[in-house]
Amino acid sequence: MTSDRTADVLIVVPAWNEQEALPGVLDELHAALPQADYLVVNDGSTDQTSVVARRGRTMVLDLPVNLGVGGAMRAGYKFAARRGYDVVVQVDGDGQHDPADVARVVEALATDNADIVIGARFADKGNYVARGPRRWAMKLLSATLSRVVGTRLTDTTSGFKASNKRAIALFAVDYPAEYLGDTIESMVIASRAGLTIRQIGVEMRPRAGGTPSHNPVKATLFLGRAVLALVIALSRPTRQPIGQSS
Repeated sequence: MTSDRTADVLIVVPAWNEQEALPGVLDELHAALPQADYLVVNDGSTDQTSVVARRGRTMVLDLPVNLGVGGAMRAGYKFAARRGYDVVVQVDGDGQHDPADVARVVEALATDNADIVIGARFADKGNYVARGPRRWAMKLLSATLSRVVGTRLTDTTSGFKASNKRAIALFAVDYPAEYLGDTIESMVIASRAGLTIRQIGVEMRPRAGGTPSHNPVKATLFLGRAVLALVIALSRPTRQPIGQSS
């Protein structure tokens, strides 16, 4: 396999109609981690996301249709596996993830001897608050998934995480594209494949632009969908554990 990567770490930003926030997000990321490589997965956007993403040496992968975050990240992991990256960090394109925390989640892969590190809200850092059905769902998911993966998880729907080479290899071939599968189900898949999952607390910032993906109607449906995603995840057959990390 040939590789033309220039760094060991690939920051993957799945983006759907994020033309407002994305330029600022990329500028902040480049300033905070100039040594990393960057890939924006343009998830079938109908605005100028693909155009504004081409900043500096940011690479852009344009998907012809909207696949959702799971589908976009599966494409990102396949890209990373083929290029031989050691670490992939998923960062949202809306500006809610602080670039200053990216280095922390990457460092925690080594310091916590982990294959995946989640940047978690509700982990004694920041003041993010979830309310109503969304709060109930998160508490239920956290309690259940913490037991499944064997470690305390407070933010099972976080879209901010670092994955090492073992996790990249797994997710390049087995990463769910369904709604919430990219967060809930992917952690079950990883745990059953023998990967170690940890979390560190991060702060969430207000969305920098664009339209939030959740509204009151979607929030009401969140609980049912989250439970369904968990049931599907737990019904999956157990994978053969993959090789140990080096």
